[in-house]
Amino acid sequence: MSLDLLSPAPLVGRPWEDGAYWPGMAQAVAGESGPIATIDLAALRFNALDMAVRAGGVPIRLASKSVRVREVIDAALALPGFAGILAFTLPEALWLAEHGHDDIVLGYPTADRAAIRRLATDPVAASRVTLMVDDTAQLDLIDAVLPPAERETLRLAIDADASFRSAPLGHVGVRRSPVFDDEDAALLGRAIGRRPGFRLVGLMMYEAQIAGQPDAAGTAQDAVIRWMQSRSAAELRERRAAIVAALREIAPLEFVNGGGTGSLERTSSDPSVTELGAGSGLLAGHLFDGYRAFQPAPAAAFSLEVVRKPAADIITVLGGGWIASGPAVASRQPRPVWPVGLRTLTREGSGEVQTPLQGETARDLRVGDRVWFRHAKSGELAERVDRYLLVDDGRVVGELPTYRGEGKAFL
Repeated sequence: MSLDLLSPAPLVGRPWEDGAYWPGMAQAVAGESGPIATIDLAALRFNALDMAVRAGGVPIRLASKSVRVREVIDAALALPGFAGILAFTLPEALWLAEHGHDDIVLGYPTADRAAIRRLATDPVAASRVTLMVDDTAQLDLIDAVLPPAERETLRLAIDADASFRSAPLGHVGVRRSPVFDDEDAALLGRAIGRRPGFRLVGLMMYEAQIAGQPDAAGTAQDAVIRWMQSRSAAELRERRAAIVAALREIAPLEFVNGGGTGSLERTSSDPSVTELGAGSGLLAGHLFDGYRAFQPAPAAAFSLEVVRKPAADIITVLGGGWIASGPAVASRQPRPVWPVGLRTLTREGSGEVQTPLQGETARDLRVGDRVWFRHAKSGELAERVDRYLLVDDGRVVGELPTYRGEGKAFL
C-alpha cells in the first residue's frame, strides 16, 4: 500500500494519552493471531510533522536504522523538512539506491568488500551513495578491493567525534571516531584530497550525549545531565565550526550533518550545521519518553498473547525477549503498557520464548488475551516482525512489510 503522510485525518488532542487508546488498538486487531506489530497512522503523522517543526527549517536526513520500513521512509521523505537518507550498512544503501533514492549517506564506515566492489563499479550507485570514513586505513581497504584506475570516484564524508570531554566527567558520549578536532580533520581531509578515486563531500558529527540522553527521566541525575548537555553544546558549537572551516579550505563540503531526534532544536541552531540526522522520533520507542523538549506519540507497538497463568497474579505471554541494543539494563527491555499495572519479573525479565508478567491486572486476564508493549528503540522492532499492521481511527487499514518482510536482514 502507498502511505501518505501529507493528508492526515483531522487530529483532535493527543488520543494516545486517552485511556481508551490501547483498548482501541486491541479492538482494532481483534481478528489477528500471534505476535503482531502495529503503526498508528495518527501518531506517525504527528511525530513526523513535530520533528519537522522542531528542526526549524533545517532539513532532516532520515536515519533508516530507526525505521527499517521502506514505505515509511518514502512517506517521510515526501514531507517538507525531510531530505535524504542516513543508511546503516552499504548493502542497505545500495538496495535503497536501486529503489530510486539518490541522496544516501552511509552513517558508519564499512569493510564489506563485496558491497564496496558493487558500489565502485556502478556509476549510478556511486553518484547516489556517500561512504563514511574516519581513518586512512578505510581508504586502504577500498583501494585493495579495486584500485582507483578500475573504479568510479567514490564520495566520502568524515565522521568526527562529537563527544564531550571534561575534567569532572571524563569522556561523555559514544566511542566513534578518532577524529576529534580541526587538526585531526584537516589531516584526514588532506589525505583524502591527495588520493585518486576519492572525493570529500561532507562531515558528520553525532552528539549522542545530547541527542540520545533523556534529560527529564524523573531521576536525581536529570540536573547533572542538563548541566552536561548545556556545556557540551557550547563546546561542540565552537569545535564543529573550527572543523568545518578547516575542511572547507580543503574541499567544498556539500553537507554538515549533526544531531538526532533528541536534539533537533539545539543542533539546528548551530550555524555550522546544514542538515540534521534523525529517525527514532518517527516511531518513538519508549527511550524517548524522558525529554523536556518534546513528547513523541507511541506510533509503533507490539502485542503478544497470553498463553498461561502460573499464578493468580502472573500471566505468561508467548515471546517478548525483544531487547534493544545497548547496555543490558532494564531500560532496554520492552515496556508493557496495557493492561496497565503489569511488570516483568526481576529474575526473568523478557524471555526468548516466553515472558511472565506480574500485577493485580493479571488476575483479570485469560489465555488468549493480548498484552501491549512498546519497544525501547524504534527501528529494532522491525527486525522481529515481517510486517506492521497500520491502524487508523481504531481499525486496521492495511499493512507494510519491514526490511525483514522484504527478505532483507542487513544487520
